[in-house]
Amino acid sequence: MHLSKLIRRAALTTFLVVGALPIVAQADWTVTKTYPLGGPGSWDYLTVDAKEHRLFIPRSTHTMVVDSESGKLLGDVPDQKIAHGVAVVPSSGRGFISDGGGEGSVVVFDLRTYAPLGRVTTLPDSDGIIYDASVGKVLVVSGDKGMLMSFKPDIDLKTGEMDTPIDLGGSPEFLASDGAGKVYVNLMDKNEVATVDLKLRKVVARWPVAPGGAPVGMTIDTKKRLLFIGCRKPQMLVVMNLDTGKVVSAMPIGSNVDAIEVDRGQVFASCRDGSLSIADEKSPAHFEIVQVVKTRPGASTMGLDPTSHRIYLPAAEMQDPIAGPSKRQQMKPGSFMIMVVARNPPR
Repeated sequence: MHLSKLIRRAALTTFLVVGALPIVAQADWTVTKTYPLGGPGSWDYLTVDAKEHRLFIPRSTHTMVVDSESGKLLGDVPDQKIAHGVAVVPSSGRGFISDGGGEGSVVVFDLRTYAPLGRVTTLPDSDGIIYDASVGKVLVVSGDKGMLMSFKPDIDLKTGEMDTPIDLGGSPEFLASDGAGKVYVNLMDKNEVATVDLKLRKVVARWPVAPGGAPVGMTIDTKKRLLFIGCRKPQMLVVMNLDTGKVVSAMPIGSNVDAIEVDRGQVFASCRDGSLSIADEKSPAHFEIVQVVKTRPGASTMGLDPTSHRIYLPAAEMQDPIAGPSKRQQMKPGSFMIMVVARNPPR
């Protein structure tokens, strides 16, 4: 999911994808502004705090806090090894950063001052992280160990321990909660979604994502009872019935998707090739791509503000590939930015 995985021909792929996917005239999402931020490090999952107008952006060894309205840097949480994602819990006054480096941990910080408060020891490769208010727990997955971990946000940072992990039977990537005691986890190596009952603390169902594969990004619409899953092999946006596990719709998207969001009936898939695919529901549970916004190569993660209906994508200017067999593009120093995508005009 990190910038280091960006392939050499990302810009060409963007052109091909944008030209191949259907675009309709009334679809008017566009890049409206850019926040230049700079600073070292790659990036991963971006989290939006809509109420406080904040963006939390993991940058490998630190996590930036940015005003979503102005692009002003509000703070910077230090001392991570491989920062992946952020969960915020205003009721506890704490934020939580999954750190996949070393033995694995979650960095806990103060939501007002952004000062680190301590760590919760987790498992290696701690990655996707969310707060599930329905059970009052922070949930985080371990990719290497194939586990779902949980703990209360007010955990004692000196003596407290996380709950006994739940074995997922595969390598998890991201997760979503239905707000009623169940969590859905993408298992990238198994090409399936694991349904976890948090009360029973076990996997109660496994649903294939075919015709997609290697599921990565995920979001949920609890009202329509749908899961939206971004797949890499093949590159597809898959729509799954939340009650039956049946795939009800699937459509092609760009390469190396990382994040999926849903807002006001539209679904968004951000891809590392520099494309943001947007899908509309044309009939009950049947979705079609209606627009592909050209972003930047590497802009594979995003956050969506459900109040302003803006999308925020981390990105950077890229320079020539490095020498060697990988020939990966590198970020130009100091070029990190946030791209803001919105409807023009808003609705």
